[in-house]
Amino acid sequence: MSDQAVQTTGSAPMTMIQALRSAMDVMLERDDNVVIFGEDVGYFGGVFRCTDGLQAKYGKQRVFDAPISESGIAGAAIGMAAYGLRPVAEIQFADYIYPAYDQIVSEAARLRYRSGGMFTSPLVFRTPCGGGIYGGQTHSQSPEAIFAHVAGLRTVMPSNPYDAKGLLIASIENDDPVIFLEPKRLYNGPFDGHHDRPVTAWSKHADNVVPEGYYSVPLDKAAVVREGQAVTILTYGTTVWVAQAAAEDAGIDAEVIDLRSLWPLDLDAIVASVKKTGRCIVLHEATRTCGFGAELVALVQEHCFYHLQAPVERVTGWDTPYPHAQEWDYFPGPARVIDAMHRVLED
Repeated sequence: MSDQAVQTTGSAPMTMIQALRSAMDVMLERDDNVVIFGEDVGYFGGVFRCTDGLQAKYGKQRVFDAPISESGIAGAAIGMAAYGLRPVAEIQFADYIYPAYDQIVSEAARLRYRSGGMFTSPLVFRTPCGGGIYGGQTHSQSPEAIFAHVAGLRTVMPSNPYDAKGLLIASIENDDPVIFLEPKRLYNGPFDGHHDRPVTAWSKHADNVVPEGYYSVPLDKAAVVREGQAVTILTYGTTVWVAQAAAEDAGIDAEVIDLRSLWPLDLDAIVASVKKTGRCIVLHEATRTCGFGAELVALVQEHCFYHLQAPVERVTGWDTPYPHAQEWDYFPGPARVIDAMHRVLED
């Protein structure tokens, strides 16, 4: 935990769900302009229980349910933000966010520019992403690339409870709209990058010990979660754990970079690592073609070409509609990452 924490009142092991709830609790208490709303987030506490107990504590005026209308949720959030509130709107699954895409891209992302700075859009769209619950094609998608592509939006995906809380607090405090993607496979733990291997010491892992009070994690800084000299693995979200598992299983001295913020991107951290190792693998769960990994490959090529000792490898999900029955084959697991490491190290 290298980021500075302030105003803390002790620390405790937390799941990502607990850490996200703690972030919203902290900000609801600190700032009367913060409001939480979305489908089932009030009395029920959200389908994944991330907002459990917040309505009882802060009332129905500040934590409330919305109709099943993603475009309506987005439009209401943008209007609230333009007039001084700091809404945190939950889209129940990332797969449901597409009806709201026009509102997010055409209004929220452009409001500061269209108004010449007269209005801002300080809002957060929280949404669970990725697979891991056998939710099929409409509950398992990873749409980060289509948001990272849009000027005016920030796109964030944490990989652990400590970062989840700090990044969500920073997102709520930010004056630009933030797409905050929450990997479902990491909500409750344990997860160490394998489908069938539990993490017996999950609660003791440093990134799962979370300060109970206020702190923030910068929205534009990557984290080196595993130092190495042989190859750089650029990744984020669930596959941060996959990358670490692959390096440990193979006994390869890989450096794992958790991007945390996809846009703005910490290009300095990427360049420093790839120049050091001379080899690079890009890893993410989303489909390969036009995935965010393609942008990472282009940036590495532009800034590190003369330091590369092998072509950059991509390890991703398949270019198919999300396969319900083959979910764990679809995920890029440690074996596929190890194969990629062997290929780049052979050159």
